[in-house]
Amino acid sequence: MTALLTVENLTIGFDDAAPVVDDVSFSLLPGETLALVGESGSGKTLSCRAALRILPSMAQVRSGHVFLADRSGDKPTDLMTLTEKKMCGIRGAQIAMIFQEPMRSLSPLHRIGNQVTEVLRLHHRISTSEQLKRVLGIFERVGFKDPQRIYESYPFELSGGMRQRAMIAMAMVGRPEILIADEPTTALDVTTQAQVLGLIKDLQQEYGMAVVLVTHDLGVVANMADSVVVMNRGRVVESGPAPLILSDPKHGYTRDLMAAAPEIPTSPLSKNKESDRDYILEMRNVSKTFILKGASAWKPKTVVRAVRGIEFGVERGKTLAVVGESGSGKTTCARMALGAERADSGASILFRAETDGVVVDLQKLNNSDRLAFQRKAQMVFQDPYSTLNPRMRVKDALTEPMEIHGIGSVSDRLDRAAKMLGWVGLSENMLTRYPHAFSGGQRQRLSIARALMLGPTFLVCDEPTSALDVSVQEQILQLLEEIRDRLNLSYLFISHDLAVVARIADEVAVMRSGLVVEQGPPDQLFYNPQHPYTKALIAAQPEPDINRPINLKIVAQGAGEPSNWPEAFRFSGLEAPPLTETAPGHKVRCYV
Repeated sequence: MTALLTVENLTIGFDDAAPVVDDVSFSLLPGETLALVGESGSGKTLSCRAALRILPSMAQVRSGHVFLADRSGDKPTDLMTLTEKKMCGIRGAQIAMIFQEPMRSLSPLHRIGNQVTEVLRLHHRISTSEQLKRVLGIFERVGFKDPQRIYESYPFELSGGMRQRAMIAMAMVGRPEILIADEPTTALDVTTQAQVLGLIKDLQQEYGMAVVLVTHDLGVVANMADSVVVMNRGRVVESGPAPLILSDPKHGYTRDLMAAAPEIPTSPLSKNKESDRDYILEMRNVSKTFILKGASAWKPKTVVRAVRGIEFGVERGKTLAVVGESGSGKTTCARMALGAERADSGASILFRAETDGVVVDLQKLNNSDRLAFQRKAQMVFQDPYSTLNPRMRVKDALTEPMEIHGIGSVSDRLDRAAKMLGWVGLSENMLTRYPHAFSGGQRQRLSIARALMLGPTFLVCDEPTSALDVSVQEQILQLLEEIRDRLNLSYLFISHDLAVVARIADEVAVMRSGLVVEQGPPDQLFYNPQHPYTKALIAAQPEPDINRPINLKIVAQGAGEPSNWPEAFRFSGLEAPPLTETAPGHKVRCYV
């Protein structure tokens, strides 16, 4: 079969430095899904952007060709030799691309419908009414329940998953021959990720497209790819059919990626139980309601019940993981646990820093008590790129908490900063650098070091690994475990990834729409899940095994509306069944 797209000996560099894409070659067959796999910086995205001729202005294509098969069967066209005008006719019409971050790819000033329709205006000579019909049709096809509302919406009015669906619609509306999907699910919840992957696969079969899937997740590869090209430091280190690569990888780097891929263990990992639970933090009858102003003066206010009736505790020296999709209330719980958000009246959030210490209610703290509490409770944020001030050197960023609390002299603070860097696996000579000089994994280590500067006993970790490659994610999880055991820290760990949670948690609470729907130790919750939403989270977890595909039927039911769940779990509006203990320590929100 003749290749639809062929990349030959592509080399790309910046200035006079060594090439970042070095002699890369691969080919894409009609209807095939080719996965480009590797960590950040391996050259995957640059190789794809070269095919569309949308490289950064400083990038230099030093050698190589990108051939696109001619529709008429003539000699393939070398895209590297075409004029910009001819390339404009190919982008969107023959080759379309879904970019990694939809919020940065969509114009914030234009409605979604206008942005998607632009593809048809540029490449297809059809009437305005036919354009509208086709756009609304593709919106319905990608899963929008109200296509007309989405057509008239701006990007900021949509969730992350909805924006990604809009990007897919924009890429698909022109019915291209080739779709390049650059990490299309990295920032999405696992249930949304499973649905988006299923959508891409369905549209591929419907339109007969070939797909280049750029990813670092071998679980996604196992569910999507026909063939795999593994890249490391700008070079292709292994390539071949997906079943062969995933079942018997030959290169050490591919084996390392396989080993780092998070998976829910196939057998329970028993955790040590204690009859008397020593809680460092307890949340009792905790709810949080937000009142949002109407879109205009004459429209009513919107009442959002972000969290409803939370009842759980974090044991000293252990990890409680709170799992759920975006909007489930996880981060709101984390903010209330740190006193950054005040719960509704009637709630109690109790904190005891030491075993024999005084119990304080975070709902009743004065300013001096709050400052003392903040020394004992710190947070590791989700995005290592925005956590650190780009204008502050590492030494200033690390010593700032001690300076705010008036702890130690300047030399004491620097000594503490150097010590913390050592604890997180970084060198003392990095103190004088700025954050931009570090990789994503190193920045997350810096964030952890900053959280440890005040000697806390309690850490809230809000999605600390979701923005990282799988191998870096493994390193950060191992680091968090080592620090927890060394310092007897307690973690409230926020995540949407059950495979990560299975690795680190002693107890798990699954949240959906502000409610805890299931709670218990991992060895019960993962291997005997009761709630349909928990089952959906487990089924949506991609695994690097081509014989264990994502079960979209289970995902669709559990991630759908509560009114469609089995009768024992079903509820609508504010009515919900109680959280009932079905086994020792295992609670499920259901009607008995």
